[in-house]
Amino acid sequence: MEVPTGAMTESESKNRLNNWVAVSVAVLATFMAITKIKDDNIVQAMLQAKSDAVDTWSEYQAKRIKQHLVELSRDQMLALRATAQTPTAQLEDKVRHYESEIARYQKEEAELQKKARDLEARYDALNFRDDQFDLSDALLSVSLTMLAVTALTNKRWLLWVSWAVAAFGVIMGLAGLVGLSLHPDWLTKLLS
Repeated sequence: MEVPTGAMTESESKNRLNNWVAVSVAVLATFMAITKIKDDNIVQAMLQAKSDAVDTWSEYQAKRIKQHLVELSRDQMLALRATAQTPTAQLEDKVRHYESEIARYQKEEAELQKKARDLEARYDALNFRDDQFDLSDALLSVSLTMLAVTALTNKRWLLWVSWAVAAFGVIMGLAGLVGLSLHPDWLTKLLS
C-alpha cells in the first residue's frame, strides 16, 4: 500500500512527536538550570539578610538592656541627690553623664530597629522571588514528567498539556529572573 503524498506514516508521526519531546526536554532543562543558579543566589542572600536581621535585633536588645541599667544608675544618683544634705558636683556630673548615655542609647536603638526592620523587609522581598523560582521548578518538573510519559505513550494531547504546564513554569521563572510581581499567593500558601 502506497502512502499518499503529504501523509505521514505512523513511524514518522512517532518520530516527529519524540523529536518535539526531546527538544522540549532540552529547552526546559536548560531554563531550569539557569533559574536554579539565580534561585540559589537568592537563597544565599535570604540567609544573609535573616542572619543580619537576627544579629541586629540582638544588638538592639543589648542596647535596651544597657539603657535600662544606665536608667537604674541615674535613678540611684537622683535618689542619692535627693537624700543628700548638699548635692555635690560629682553627683550632678554623674546624673548628666547618665542622661547623655540614655539619650545616646535611645538614638542607637532607633537606628538599630530601623536597620533590623529593613533587613526583614529585604528577606521578605527575596522570599517572594524565591517562591516564584520554587513554583517554576515544580511546574517544570511536572512538565518534564509529562513529557516522559508522552514519549512512552505517544499521546499528542499529553504533549500539549505538558507545554501548557511548562508555559506557566517558564512565566514564573521569568518573573523571578526579572523581578516581576507575579505571585499566586493562594498557591504558595497552599504549598507552604
